[in-house]
Amino acid sequence: MSASENPRFDHDIDEQLDPQRLDSEAPASFTPPPEHHLTPPPPKSGENPVFSGWDVLQIAGLTVLLALFIVPLVTITAARMLVYPHQRWLDVAQKPVLALASQFIAYVIVALAMIVLVEGKYHTRFWQAIRWNWPGIAGLNLVGIGILMLAFDYLGRFLPMPKNTPFDQFFDRPLDAYLTAVFAVTFGPLMEELFFRGMLYPVLARRLGAACGIFITAVLFGLMHFAQYGRSWGAVLIIFLVGVVLTTIRAVTKSVASSFLAHLSYNATLMVLAATATDGFRHMQKAGMLLSF
Repeated sequence: MSASENPRFDHDIDEQLDPQRLDSEAPASFTPPPEHHLTPPPPKSGENPVFSGWDVLQIAGLTVLLALFIVPLVTITAARMLVYPHQRWLDVAQKPVLALASQFIAYVIVALAMIVLVEGKYHTRFWQAIRWNWPGIAGLNLVGIGILMLAFDYLGRFLPMPKNTPFDQFFDRPLDAYLTAVFAVTFGPLMEELFFRGMLYPVLARRLGAACGIFITAVLFGLMHFAQYGRSWGAVLIIFLVGVVLTTIRAVTKSVASSFLAHLSYNATLMVLAATATDGFRHMQKAGMLLSF
C-alpha cells in the first residue's frame, strides 16, 4: 500500500500543516517584517506643510480676483459716489490712495482666507503651519542682510531701466508717497512673505527640492512686479535676486518671520533713503527708480 493510501500518513500531514499548530509552535520572539510601504520617506528639503499645492493655487486665484478686479471696482465705485461725485470714474480710478486702500482691503480678506483654510481644513494653527518662528536676537543679523540687499540696486546702473513706470504715480504727491512708504514697511511685505515664503515655497520644496523651490518662488516673486515696473526685465531681475535671498533665508532658518524681517529692513532702507534724497518726497526726480514692496 502506497503512502498516499495510508490513512495514518494523511493524518500526520494534516496535523503538521494545521495553522493553529504552526502558530503555537512559532518562536515567541517572532515579529512580522515591517510594512515599509505604509510610511513614505520624509522630503529631502525638510519641508512637509499640512496644506497642498491646490490650496496654494486657490489662495493665489483668490488674491488675483480680489486685488485686481472685485475690490478695486467696489472701492472706486463707492469713492466716486461718496467722495468724488463730480469726477469721471476713470480719473477716480487713477488715484493712488484708492489703489492702496483697495490693496489693503484685498490683503486683509486674503489673510483671513489663508487662516480659515489652514485652521479650518487641517485643524492646525496658522502661524505654526507656515513656520513663522520668530528669530529673536538673531533678527538683528537679518536686518543687516536686508540692508545689504541694496547692493542689488546698483545693477540698475548697468541694466535697461524704464524712465517712467506705473509705480511712479504713488510718489507724485508727498501724502501718497508717505502712505506708500507706510504700506511698504508693514502690510505689503508681510502678505508677500506669508504667501511666497509661507505657503508657496514649502509646497514647491516638498515636491521639487529646496533649490528648485527657491528658484521658482523667486521667479514668481519677480514676475508679480512685471507690469508694475513697465514690463522692464531689468527691474524684474533685481527683484528676482532679492527674492532669491529672501527665500534662501526662509529655507535655511525654517522661519517666515526671518525672511519678513529682511524684507522689511530692505524696504524701510529704500524708503528712508528716498525720503532723504527727495526732501520728504517733494522732489522725486532726485530719487531715481524705487523698487517695489
